[in-house]
Amino acid sequence: MPLALLALAIGAFGIGTTEFVILGLLPEVAGAFEVSIPTAGLLVSGYAIGVLLGAPLMTVLGTRVSRKRMLILLMGLFVLGNVLTALAPAFGVILLGRVVASFTHGAFFGIGSVVAADLVAPDRKAAALSTMFTGLTLANVVGVPLGTLVGQSVSWRLTFVLVAAIGVLGAAGIARLVPERPRPEGVHLRHELAVFRNVQVLLAMGMTVLGFGGVFAALTYVKPMMTDVAGFSEGAVTWLLVVVGLGMMVGNAVGGRLADRYPMPLLFASLIALAGVLALFTVTAHDRVGSVLTLFLIGALGFATVPPLQKRVMDNAAGAPTLASAVNIGAFNLGNAVAAWLGGLVIDAGHGYASANWVGAGLALGALALAALALALERRTPTRSRMVAGHLPGVAEAVGGQSGQGDSGVPESATPRPVRLPG
Repeated sequence: MPLALLALAIGAFGIGTTEFVILGLLPEVAGAFEVSIPTAGLLVSGYAIGVLLGAPLMTVLGTRVSRKRMLILLMGLFVLGNVLTALAPAFGVILLGRVVASFTHGAFFGIGSVVAADLVAPDRKAAALSTMFTGLTLANVVGVPLGTLVGQSVSWRLTFVLVAAIGVLGAAGIARLVPERPRPEGVHLRHELAVFRNVQVLLAMGMTVLGFGGVFAALTYVKPMMTDVAGFSEGAVTWLLVVVGLGMMVGNAVGGRLADRYPMPLLFASLIALAGVLALFTVTAHDRVGSVLTLFLIGALGFATVPPLQKRVMDNAAGAPTLASAVNIGAFNLGNAVAAWLGGLVIDAGHGYASANWVGAGLALGALALAALALALERRTPTRSRMVAGHLPGVAEAVGGQSGQGDSGVPESATPRPVRLPG
């Protein structure tokens, strides 16, 4: 794999760390600004809203510059947001810092996905995406636990200074290792938005919301579930999250290896198994050994869906993959928010913390139903024409090299050739 993917993975590591490390530092932040824990929780929801809004906005703005330059600018925004968070004199400023940092999230993974796919042969796209997303999974294994430890033992402000430093390292790596590509000429907002008329793009995003939402229905309440139901001490929660992160790494690696050859079979197998494991968690949550094994499987099966879903969105949004890819990242966060809300409703109804796993299983089954619908529609319409925007060099390769271009990047024909849908 090209070294440029390492630079993208470093950026992903920093973004993943800053997104989740706040969960373990809410008491410290709340105490520093003399606000309640629920008020401090706005730092979590504010970040999620920023991802949803920032993904399309920053991606559209990014069409005015080269993708490499936009990635560097995004990492600069990430550094600024984390510095604001670290130095915030008031709660309003730290909330602003979180939102600023969140604007990087969706656009970085969206543009980064297209760049990563452009760096490799068409049959290695999912593997390249998996390599970049390894930084995100590694953040849950290393970045979040270490950041929480530093924040609780030294200072939460130091945690965000260190995260900002990771952003600087990521920006330097992108500047040094990612090859320059021409600015995507001829790409306009109307052109980018047109891909959302494609039902397969919408179905893939729906799978993202429901599938990953199933994972977070369980993980949002993992601390009280493990302490009040399984009987672990509060100090054990950190290493339990490491177990989840290790599962995510394994699932992401396996998904990356299989998604290029077996995208739909991988999706079906992962979603069926995920629904089953989440349902099983309602039982194994009462057992220490069983809960550890189940947490690993939830992380693995959840992230096994990431490379094939991201690749599927990009393939079906062939003419304008960047915005669709970024919005799909926002869909992950939307799934997290919806799942946490639904799980909270069930728990508040008096069914216990483990009942959130039933919500997760239901969401995973919903994603499975959408996958079945997508496959049925593909079989009814096995081929369709795809026009890659402007037949641009680099864009075609990023979506699988199916633009009708020769090696020179010049269109072989003004008429797009019909190609078979992935899966």
